[in-house]
Amino acid sequence: MVTPDAQPKATRSGFVALAGRPNVGKSTLVNGIVGRKVAIVSNKPQTTRRAIRGVSTGEDWQLVLVDLPGVQRPRDALTERMQRRVERELDDSDAALMVLNGEEGVGPGDRFIAASLKNSRTPVIIAVNKVDRLDKGQTLEVLQAAADLEISDEIFPISARKGHGVDVLTARLAELLPEGPFFYDAAEGSDQPQSVLLAELVREQVLKRTFQEVPHSVEAVIEDIEWERQDFAQVRALLWVETDSQKGIIIGAGGKMIKAIGTAARRELERELGARVHLDLSVRVRRQWRADEGLLDRLGIE
Repeated sequence: MVTPDAQPKATRSGFVALAGRPNVGKSTLVNGIVGRKVAIVSNKPQTTRRAIRGVSTGEDWQLVLVDLPGVQRPRDALTERMQRRVERELDDSDAALMVLNGEEGVGPGDRFIAASLKNSRTPVIIAVNKVDRLDKGQTLEVLQAAADLEISDEIFPISARKGHGVDVLTARLAELLPEGPFFYDAAEGSDQPQSVLLAELVREQVLKRTFQEVPHSVEAVIEDIEWERQDFAQVRALLWVETDSQKGIIIGAGGKMIKAIGTAARRELERELGARVHLDLSVRVRRQWRADEGLLDRLGIE
């Protein structure tokens, strides 16, 4: 006879979509909740181009966090796809987390996103990020501005970078999940293919070192990974840009820029793969790739 105490504990699992303007700290928050790097971080808009799922598993719950591209009005085929993905993921999620930049306060872009969430049947929670950079008065002011959006009564002040308030927020998100089995193995941190994550780590290093239009015009692709030994891999990566001038900027005078990008990217790849890496990095011009529907399909930007 099975006693009540012997019954397996019910588990909760589900999807939480993170919505917010570009550069509010969604990727940093996802990485913090998951406990490892699954989304690249940059202060440049359009850093996140795909809906990246980070998996965080507790004793009896599993959060699948969908780090959405920054909500924006579409300007080309790339940003149109990004916006459509935002809308689909929000519709399919069990909860939505709107992230605000506490330093910048609530602006027109935040109100645009809030309006799209207001009519959603998905429960919404607000996280006000970067409060570690505010004094008490500024914090109270931005929390009130968040409440005035009228999309949620639950507002959490956090610092994704320092981890302040993130555990409390995570626990509340877990409470919103429906009962059900885990979607992923508890050891998994993301559902991204390895080649996509590695390519994003390379692109992250370009974003850190370039300005103006260049960051928006660069895409990274892993062409090949060849394991020569268990502890050593040869990785061939390609950077696509749209103009010859952008290619010149990325290569830099005497090849200094591409060398700096490659050195930093190699370290990130080694950290992810747990092995030594030889990175062969090249740059090619592909004009107007952001408007190439076939190419966007192959890149997995849906």
